[in-house]
Amino acid sequence: MAFHLRSISLPSRPQASETEVEKELLSVEASISSSTTISTMCDGLRRLGDIYTVVEEIVCLPSSSQQRKMLDGEMECSLELLDLCSTMQEIFVEMKAIIQELQVALRKGNDAAAQAKIQSYTRLVKKAKKHFKKTAKKNTSADCRMVMLLTKAREISVSLLESTVQLLSKKIEIPKQSLISKAFHNKKAVVCEEEQLQELECSIGGLENGAGHLFRKLVQSRVSLLNILSS
Repeated sequence: MAFHLRSISLPSRPQASETEVEKELLSVEASISSSTTISTMCDGLRRLGDIYTVVEEIVCLPSSSQQRKMLDGEMECSLELLDLCSTMQEIFVEMKAIIQELQVALRKGNDAAAQAKIQSYTRLVKKAKKHFKKTAKKNTSADCRMVMLLTKAREISVSLLESTVQLLSKKIEIPKQSLISKAFHNKKAVVCEEEQLQELECSIGGLENGAGHLFRKLVQSRVSLLNILSS
């Protein structure tokens, strides 16, 4: 399953303005609100990463002492987002491995192993949800539009990752009676189940790549912020 990721619509650097970045952020926000699919979430992660690249250019422009003070207030929040993004990337890797093992159990007709993997997947989803409870949804108070853009990008990033976990939690659920067992009596059902799992594995791989892309851009953005604050 291939993902056709949409490129950021902002003009080439350094012509991009704060207004254009704001429009792109609103576009990403609207996109993930109107379409709750994994492909949309993958696209959103990519677009947010590209947005951070452009915001980095704007942040690097000369700023007043007041703007520097406001940027300092955003630093703690940006670190939390960086940690969250890194954690989610690791969880996506674990999820993909579980799905691969589940496919093996399904092919071998091992109902007990399949159920165990489904439980492992469910526990991993719960683990991911706990990270969002720990992540403070802080709003940086600022009159500086540049800092407001960073705050908005951070809020959308957290919201997107949280929505992604909610979406993944619905992909595999432990049934009252083993659907895997029923599938063993129907070869067509087994094939169908495997196809769905392969699609899910590919989807999670797309999320892993998207989270990695966003993580790298967040690191670059944070380095830029640190350079500004230390100059």
